[in-house]
Amino acid sequence: MSRRNKLQKFSDILSYPNVLENYDPKEAVLLGEGGAEIALKDKWNELHFKNNKPLVLELACGRGEYSIALARKYPNKNFLGVDVKGARIWKGATIAIEESLKNVAFLRTRIEFIESFIGGKEIDEIWITFPDPFLRKSKANRRLTSHFFLNKYKQILKDDHIIHLKTDSPQLYEFSLESLKEYPSAEIIYTSDDIYAEPLENPDLAFKTYYEKMHLEDNRLIKYIRFRI
Repeated sequence: MSRRNKLQKFSDILSYPNVLENYDPKEAVLLGEGGAEIALKDKWNELHFKNNKPLVLELACGRGEYSIALARKYPNKNFLGVDVKGARIWKGATIAIEESLKNVAFLRTRIEFIESFIGGKEIDEIWITFPDPFLRKSKANRRLTSHFFLNKYKQILKDDHIIHLKTDSPQLYEFSLESLKEYPSAEIIYTSDDIYAEPLENPDLAFKTYYEKMHLEDNRLIKYIRFRI
Protein backbone atom coordinates (compact mmCIF):
# COMPACT_ATOMS: atom_id res chain seq x y z
CA MET A 1 0.00 0.00 0.00
CA SER A 2 1.36 3.39 -0.96
CA ARG A 3 2.05 6.02 1.68
CA ARG A 4 -0.43 8.34 -0.05
CA ASN A 5 -3.15 5.69 0.12
CA LYS A 6 -2.48 5.13 3.82
CA LEU A 7 -2.59 8.83 4.56
CA GLN A 8 -5.92 9.09 2.74
CA LYS A 9 -7.34 6.27 4.86
CA PHE A 10 -6.09 7.90 8.06
CA SER A 11 -7.77 11.12 6.93
CA ASP A 12 -11.00 9.26 6.16
CA ILE A 13 -11.30 7.54 9.52
CA LEU A 14 -10.69 10.83 11.31
CA SER A 15 -14.04 11.93 9.86
CA TYR A 16 -15.82 8.63 10.51
CA PRO A 17 -18.39 8.55 13.33
CA ASN A 18 -17.77 4.83 13.93
CA VAL A 19 -14.00 4.99 14.62
CA LEU A 20 -12.48 6.00 17.96
CA GLU A 21 -8.70 6.42 18.17
CA ASN A 22 -6.04 6.67 20.85
CA TYR A 23 -2.73 8.09 19.68
CA ASP A 24 -0.80 8.01 22.97
CA PRO A 25 -1.40 4.99 25.23
CA LYS A 26 0.14 6.91 28.13
CA GLU A 27 -2.87 9.20 27.92
CA ALA A 28 -6.25 7.43 28.16
CA VAL A 29 -7.85 9.81 25.68
CA LEU A 30 -10.07 8.78 22.79
CA LEU A 31 -10.61 10.95 19.74
CA GLY A 32 -13.78 10.57 17.75
CA GLU A 33 -15.26 12.20 14.68
CA GLY A 34 -13.31 15.28 13.66
CA GLY A 35 -10.70 14.68 16.37
CA ALA A 36 -13.05 15.55 19.24
CA GLU A 37 -12.20 14.01 22.61
CA ILE A 38 -14.81 11.63 23.97
CA ALA A 39 -14.83 9.57 27.19
CA LEU A 40 -16.49 6.21 26.53
CA LYS A 41 -15.12 3.99 29.29
CA ASP A 42 -18.10 2.41 31.09
CA LYS A 43 -20.38 4.23 28.62
CA TRP A 44 -19.98 2.59 25.20
CA ASN A 45 -23.61 1.55 25.00
CA GLU A 46 -24.94 4.71 26.60
CA LEU A 47 -22.98 7.29 24.62
CA HIS A 48 -21.96 5.60 21.38
CA PHE A 49 -24.47 2.87 20.55
CA LYS A 50 -27.25 4.57 22.53
CA ASN A 51 -28.87 1.33 23.66
CA ASN A 52 -28.35 -1.40 26.24
CA LYS A 53 -27.67 -4.36 23.96
CA PRO A 54 -24.90 -6.94 24.67
CA LEU A 55 -21.46 -5.62 23.70
CA VAL A 56 -19.04 -7.92 21.83
CA LEU A 57 -15.34 -7.26 21.17
CA GLU A 58 -13.31 -8.51 18.23
CA LEU A 59 -9.64 -8.28 19.19
CA ALA A 60 -6.94 -8.02 16.50
CA CYS A 61 -9.83 -7.32 14.14
CA GLY A 62 -7.69 -6.35 11.14
CA ARG A 63 -10.08 -5.32 8.38
CA GLY A 64 -13.06 -5.99 10.63
CA GLU A 65 -14.58 -8.83 8.61
CA TYR A 66 -15.78 -10.70 11.68
CA SER A 67 -17.23 -7.64 13.36
CA ILE A 68 -19.09 -6.73 10.17
CA ALA A 69 -20.39 -10.27 9.60
CA LEU A 70 -21.57 -10.61 13.19
CA ALA A 71 -23.17 -7.16 13.15
CA ARG A 72 -25.16 -8.11 10.05
CA LYS A 73 -26.31 -11.36 11.64
CA TYR A 74 -27.06 -10.03 15.12
CA PRO A 75 -28.75 -6.61 15.00
CA ASN A 76 -29.67 -7.18 18.66
CA LYS A 77 -26.00 -6.91 19.70
CA ASN A 78 -23.31 -4.21 19.53
CA PHE A 79 -19.85 -4.97 18.14
CA LEU A 80 -16.53 -3.22 18.67
CA GLY A 81 -13.50 -4.20 16.58
CA VAL A 82 -10.11 -3.41 18.12
CA ASP A 83 -6.83 -3.09 16.24
CA VAL A 84 -3.84 -0.77 16.23
CA LYS A 85 -3.64 -0.50 12.42
CA GLY A 86 -5.79 2.36 11.17
CA ALA A 87 -5.40 1.47 7.49
CA ARG A 88 -6.89 -1.95 8.21
CA ILE A 89 -9.74 -0.64 10.35
CA TRP A 90 -10.65 1.70 7.49
CA LYS A 91 -12.02 -1.22 5.46
CA GLY A 92 -14.52 -2.43 8.06
CA ALA A 93 -15.49 1.08 9.11
CA THR A 94 -16.15 2.06 5.49
CA ILE A 95 -18.34 -1.00 4.88
CA ALA A 96 -20.29 -0.28 8.08
CA ILE A 97 -21.01 3.27 6.91
CA GLU A 98 -21.96 2.15 3.40
CA GLU A 99 -24.37 -0.45 4.82
CA SER A 100 -25.67 1.82 7.60
CA LEU A 101 -24.65 -0.70 10.26
CA LYS A 102 -25.17 1.27 13.45
CA ASN A 103 -24.34 -1.64 15.76
CA VAL A 104 -20.64 -1.88 14.90
CA ALA A 105 -17.74 0.49 15.67
CA PHE A 106 -13.95 0.33 15.75
CA LEU A 107 -11.43 1.22 18.42
CA ARG A 108 -7.88 1.95 17.29
CA THR A 109 -5.52 1.23 20.16
CA ARG A 110 -3.03 -1.34 21.40
CA ILE A 111 -4.85 -4.26 23.01
CA GLU A 112 -2.55 -4.22 26.04
CA PHE A 113 -4.20 -0.93 27.02
CA ILE A 114 -7.76 -2.16 26.51
CA GLU A 115 -8.82 -1.63 30.13
CA SER A 116 -7.97 2.06 29.80
CA PHE A 117 -10.85 2.52 27.35
CA ILE A 118 -13.39 -0.13 28.34
CA GLY A 119 -14.91 -0.35 31.80
CA GLY A 120 -15.36 -3.18 34.25
CA LYS A 121 -18.11 -5.68 33.45
CA GLU A 122 -18.88 -3.87 30.18
CA ILE A 123 -18.23 -6.75 27.74
CA ASP A 124 -20.41 -9.81 27.13
CA GLU A 125 -18.28 -11.68 24.60
CA ILE A 126 -14.84 -11.59 22.95
CA TRP A 127 -13.70 -12.94 19.59
CA ILE A 128 -9.93 -13.26 19.02
CA THR A 129 -9.58 -13.84 15.28
CA PHE A 130 -6.25 -14.91 13.77
CA PRO A 131 -3.99 -12.85 16.03
CA ASP A 132 -0.22 -12.70 15.60
CA PRO A 133 0.99 -15.94 17.30
CA PHE A 134 4.31 -14.34 18.34
CA LEU A 135 6.19 -17.59 17.84
CA ARG A 136 9.40 -16.52 19.59
CA LYS A 137 9.44 -17.84 23.15
CA SER A 138 10.68 -14.45 24.35
CA LYS A 139 7.43 -12.89 23.10
CA ALA A 140 5.04 -15.42 24.67
CA ASN A 141 3.60 -12.73 26.93
CA ARG A 142 2.37 -10.85 23.84
CA ARG A 143 0.13 -13.74 22.77
CA LEU A 144 -3.49 -12.75 23.28
CA THR A 145 -4.22 -15.84 25.38
CA SER A 146 -1.29 -15.35 27.77
CA HIS A 147 -2.08 -14.75 31.43
CA PHE A 148 -1.07 -11.12 30.92
CA PHE A 149 -4.01 -10.60 28.56
CA LEU A 150 -6.42 -12.94 30.34
CA ASN A 151 -6.01 -10.77 33.43
CA LYS A 152 -6.99 -7.73 31.37
CA TYR A 153 -10.03 -9.43 29.87
CA LYS A 154 -11.18 -10.44 33.33
CA GLN A 155 -11.39 -6.76 34.27
CA ILE A 156 -13.80 -5.86 31.45
CA LEU A 157 -15.91 -9.02 31.03
CA LYS A 158 -19.27 -9.66 32.62
CA ASP A 159 -19.49 -12.73 34.82
CA ASP A 160 -21.59 -14.63 32.28
CA HIS A 161 -19.28 -14.27 29.28
CA ILE A 162 -17.79 -16.26 26.40
CA ILE A 163 -14.40 -15.92 24.68
CA HIS A 164 -13.60 -17.39 21.25
CA LEU A 165 -10.15 -17.98 19.73
CA LYS A 166 -9.86 -18.80 16.04
CA THR A 167 -6.36 -19.44 14.69
CA ASP A 168 -4.36 -21.29 12.06
CA SER A 169 -1.31 -21.53 14.33
CA PRO A 170 -0.69 -24.94 15.98
CA GLN A 171 1.74 -23.26 18.35
CA LEU A 172 -0.77 -20.64 19.50
CA TYR A 173 -3.50 -23.27 19.79
CA GLU A 174 -1.39 -25.52 22.04
CA PHE A 175 -0.07 -22.55 24.01
CA SER A 176 -3.63 -21.34 24.60
CA LEU A 177 -4.80 -24.70 25.88
CA GLU A 178 -1.91 -24.83 28.34
CA SER A 179 -2.37 -21.21 29.36
CA LEU A 180 -6.04 -21.82 30.12
CA LYS A 181 -5.36 -25.03 32.03
CA GLU A 182 -2.95 -23.12 34.25
CA TYR A 183 -5.18 -20.07 34.69
CA PRO A 184 -7.21 -20.02 37.93
CA SER A 185 -10.96 -20.43 37.29
CA ALA A 186 -10.61 -20.74 33.49
CA GLU A 187 -13.08 -23.13 31.86
CA ILE A 188 -12.49 -24.62 28.41
CA ILE A 189 -15.92 -25.21 26.88
CA TYR A 190 -15.07 -26.58 23.44
CA THR A 191 -11.98 -27.15 21.30
CA SER A 192 -11.24 -28.30 17.77
CA ASP A 193 -7.92 -28.59 15.98
CA ASP A 194 -9.69 -28.70 12.58
CA ILE A 195 -13.07 -27.00 12.56
CA TYR A 196 -13.85 -27.94 8.95
CA ALA A 197 -13.21 -31.65 9.44
CA GLU A 198 -16.88 -32.05 10.45
CA PRO A 199 -20.05 -29.94 10.49
CA LEU A 200 -19.39 -26.66 12.26
CA GLU A 201 -20.20 -26.85 15.96
CA ASN A 202 -20.85 -23.09 15.98
CA PRO A 203 -22.36 -21.56 12.81
CA ASP A 204 -20.57 -18.27 13.49
CA LEU A 205 -17.29 -20.04 12.68
CA ALA A 206 -18.32 -20.04 9.03
CA PHE A 207 -17.38 -16.36 8.70
CA LYS A 208 -13.95 -16.07 7.09
CA THR A 209 -11.50 -13.20 7.39
CA TYR A 210 -9.07 -12.12 4.69
CA TYR A 211 -6.32 -13.98 6.54
CA GLU A 212 -8.34 -17.17 7.05
CA LYS A 213 -9.00 -17.38 3.32
CA MET A 214 -5.25 -17.13 2.71
CA HIS A 215 -4.55 -19.82 5.32
CA LEU A 216 -7.09 -22.18 3.77
CA GLU A 217 -5.51 -21.68 0.34
CA ASP A 218 -2.25 -22.81 1.96
CA ASN A 219 -4.06 -25.92 3.28
CA ARG A 220 -3.65 -24.88 6.89
CA LEU A 221 -6.02 -26.30 9.50
CA ILE A 222 -8.21 -23.82 11.35
CA LYS A 223 -8.38 -24.29 15.11
CA TYR A 224 -10.88 -23.02 17.66
CA ILE A 225 -11.24 -22.75 21.42
CA ARG A 226 -14.31 -21.49 23.28
CA PHE A 227 -13.75 -20.69 26.93
CA ARG A 228 -14.53 -18.43 29.86
CA ILE A 229 -12.37 -17.07 32.64
